Amino acid sequence: YVKNKNIFYNIGVIEMLILLLVIESLVMCFLLLLPLVIGISNGAENLVVLYEKDVQERVIELGLTTKKKIKNSFIILLLALYVPVLFLIPLMVCFINGARGFFDIFWQTALISFITQLFDRLFIDWYWVGKTKAWNIPGTEDLKPYIPKKVLIGKWCGTIILSPLMAAISALMFMWL
Repeated sequence: YVKNKNIFYNIGVIEMLILLLVIESLVMCFLLLLPLVIGISNGAENLVVLYEKDVQERVIELGLTTKKKIKNSFIILLLALYVPVLFLIPLMVCFINGARGFFDIFWQTALISFITQLFDRLFIDWYWVGKTKAWNIPGTEDLKPYIPKKVLIGKWCGTIILSPLMAAISALMFMWL
């Protein structure tokens, strides 16, 4: 039974911070998903830049894209995916959560980044690319899996190592705010 109608009335500082971090992680997962959904909306070949070289070469051979389009997609995707990770996460942590100093910015940024990377590995890589037909490109089915085990292992290592590293870089950049 809640006497006060304000939902946040009995929530402490720690609980509020956890709630903020969960919401911010969901926002980042959405921001990761959005350019991918838009990118493949007219065919997965539009984001062939995310596939291995053999798939890219086959898609070019099939006339579904060009090297120039792949290069342009790379630049756009780089901006759409990494600018939010390097800047938006620490901005949320500093200005919404009120984090100050290296350690506070670092652990909150690392947590949000890690959750976003887990979403990428589990939902996008394992389920969406690996288990659905959304990322299938006609004429390249024989080149599946689109994310080979060696690449997947590299992505997991990157998730475990790069999330804290990028969080440390962001914390160093933003600790002076």
